[in-house]
Amino acid sequence: MKKALSFLLMLTFLISGLPRAYAENNRDEVVKMAKEQLGAPYRFGGTTPSGFDCSGFVQYVFDAVGIALPRTTSEQYETGVAVNKEDLLPGDLVFFKNTYKSGISHSGIYIGNDEFISATTSQGVSIASINNPYWGPKFAGGRRVIEEPLPPGQFYDVSPDHPAYQAISELGKAGIIHGFEGSYFKPDLPVTRGQAAAILNRYLKLPAPSTKSFSDVSLGMSFAKDIAAMKEAGIIFGYKDGTFRPYENITRTQMAVIIDRAFRLSQSPAIAGAAVKYNDVHPSFWAYPSIIAIKAVDRTGVFNSSSFHGGMDATRMAFASAVYSAIQASQK
Repeated sequence: MKKALSFLLMLTFLISGLPRAYAENNRDEVVKMAKEQLGAPYRFGGTTPSGFDCSGFVQYVFDAVGIALPRTTSEQYETGVAVNKEDLLPGDLVFFKNTYKSGISHSGIYIGNDEFISATTSQGVSIASINNPYWGPKFAGGRRVIEEPLPPGQFYDVSPDHPAYQAISELGKAGIIHGFEGSYFKPDLPVTRGQAAAILNRYLKLPAPSTKSFSDVSLGMSFAKDIAAMKEAGIIFGYKDGTFRPYENITRTQMAVIIDRAFRLSQSPAIAGAAVKYNDVHPSFWAYPSIIAIKAVDRTGVFNSSSFHGGMDATRMAFASAVYSAIQASQK
């Protein structure tokens, strides 16, 4: 029932050409719109072609391609993702410090070949090198607001210092857990019963004798085969009224129980006898063995706490961490 975790599978929505083409088109449009304003005069507080200040110019150009940016340079500096100078792409924002005041004080748009375009007090909207004698020493950094699709397993909202980074990354690479459009994982969103069935069965690959297993799971519904497989294997059961309720969120206790069933964690003497506990889970609690098993196999630190909070919704971060850890434990 346990398969070797393959890291060769890829998320099709992350490698399709559409998101990258969209980003490239946006970059071209940003550079084109910026260059159309060459020669526009400088005006402090200006946000139109009759007169721009630096942040007003940047905001105007990006607004024209449907990307909303904050008004001030300091606010713009907090948007998007940080980019090193050597990694800048046309359409990225560039920032400079200690010009007319200390700190971040000037913004512009990178256009390639070490050049950027911005609204300056001396020349209005003009092009300059980010490395020239004036701007070079004042370069403060770049920010990317036109998002590129990331490689499989990488997400903009899960950084390498995130506790579940390895779990999410490796499950993402393997196609076991998917992200959302734009290379976002949304780790704090809850996991539904249908999603839990699908995630588990992408690894377990259990067959379903029939997809018509519950009154509220139609044949054409997403995850219908996975839900039927989970029922057949005794991993996720339905309700007494014959429903599965695929869109109902699972709790952390339910997460522990179904992952324990899927990987038979608590049946291992080493795991069952692990010296771990939670101060809010009594040994007499029906799900105690499963909850303790989740903590015992944890490879991420996500479950390394004094309380389990079993009644709370299981998040995508917690579910990914638990599944990843269970897979690692099952492969020993």
